[in-house]
Amino acid sequence: MVIDHISLYFHIPFCTKKCDYCHFYVLPDKPVFHQLLMEGLLLDIDVWGPHLTNKKLVSIYFGGGTPALLGASPLAQILEKVRSYTTFQADQIEITLEANPETISAALMREYAQAGVNRVSIGIQSLDDRLLHKLGRTHHATTAIKAIEDTTTAGISNISIDLMYDIPGQTLDAWHHTLQRACELPITHLSLYNLTIEPHTVFFKYRETLRKELPDDECSTRMYQDAIATFEACGLEQYEISAFARHDLYSRHNVGYWTGRPFLGFGPSAFSYWQKKRFRAVANLNRYVQALRSGQSPVDFEEELPPLQQQRELLAIALRLKQGISLSTFEGQYGNLDMETLATLRSLQEKGLIQWNQDHIALTPQGMLFYDTAAVEII
Repeated sequence: MVIDHISLYFHIPFCTKKCDYCHFYVLPDKPVFHQLLMEGLLLDIDVWGPHLTNKKLVSIYFGGGTPALLGASPLAQILEKVRSYTTFQADQIEITLEANPETISAALMREYAQAGVNRVSIGIQSLDDRLLHKLGRTHHATTAIKAIEDTTTAGISNISIDLMYDIPGQTLDAWHHTLQRACELPITHLSLYNLTIEPHTVFFKYRETLRKELPDDECSTRMYQDAIATFEACGLEQYEISAFARHDLYSRHNVGYWTGRPFLGFGPSAFSYWQKKRFRAVANLNRYVQALRSGQSPVDFEEELPPLQQQRELLAIALRLKQGISLSTFEGQYGNLDMETLATLRSLQEKGLIQWNQDHIALTPQGMLFYDTAAVEII
């Protein structure tokens, strides 16, 4: 019997302050919201629990928001509820907790480690205090560095950090300073993001002013290329367009997104990908819990792409991985590629965006820079 590999995602929407660029569903960090969320999550797990039987759990990810605000005891309760439906050992799967530097202490991280967390993703964003202030962050560079030290002291050595470029007012010199400081940190993983100004954010309100301060396209490209070179030189291997790791400690959870592994999302606004369907829970805590209390589905969006469109989307997403794709393996999973898709791949090869050697395709360095262009053509 083939056992399906799956992942679970829990959206913990609490924040002490919503960042000016953030477009995620978040709520103030209040006890009443904690209680309501826990009720909803436990009810939701009971709904999906029977579907977890005979599945192999690869990863559990607590994202947000600032999940570290939830508390180790509630998190342990969630893991225990999951364990009542599917057997897993905490030391055999990846259990990630997102945290912000200002929420971290050695004592708190020790509690989370005892609860089962074995990987922490810290939202540092920058190691430049001026830019942190620009982003509306509430920590300083020294706070970020101490947070990593405290997490290590607590016994969690698998630490990822987020860094952001294309920040208004960011210069190449400031970026190089952050890159060098990042390389000195005892981290195993790094995720790189360029700032995008999204609707329904403070940044969007002031977008016209902020855009005048953004690095130009040439500078942005240089920032990305310099980051790759700097990280590779200090042992952080690029394995995906925006992800780097030491010692092959790739994010198992995120690799699942890029390779089409099914996952279930719990909590308001959480997405799922299950049985070839993509769906999302309502982005409202009260409505989420009320639906579950009444035995109704909290899902407010669902789509199942036509087979050809789904195949092309999976192909485009899998190309994000630097290792590329074995076409024979891909076609064995998702069916043979049609002539139009093959012609698109040949065109991308001629443009220098992908390399194609017999059965294997992968993005070129130029393709990494212009991935969005390649993806749009494939899809």
